[in-house]
Amino acid sequence: MPERVRPVYARRSVPAGWDLLIRVQPGAGKSECAGEREGRLRVRLTAPAVDNKANEALVAFVAGRLGLRSSRVRLASGSAGRAKRLFLDVEEEPDWSLLA
Repeated sequence: MPERVRPVYARRSVPAGWDLLIRVQPGAGKSECAGEREGRLRVRLTAPAVDNKANEALVAFVAGRLGLRSSRVRLASGSAGRAKRLFLDVEEEPDWSLLA
């Protein structure tokens, strides 16, 4: 089986889990991953950037794409900006290709 290639926006967190660097575009026409830019995964979300809706939608979107429960994904930093860091509370390395 070929070895998975870890994208630049994903890194192992200490002591356990994974950090995911993301740049969000709220208020888009469709929720989708839009490639990588400047070391961050670009994610477009239909949710607006008001009342924490975009942050909640981001957690649900990433969890759904990776097949994780939303409780395993949390916003670690960037609650008020477009540049965000998510923490994935999982031991095994996720299949990053699901975010392509």
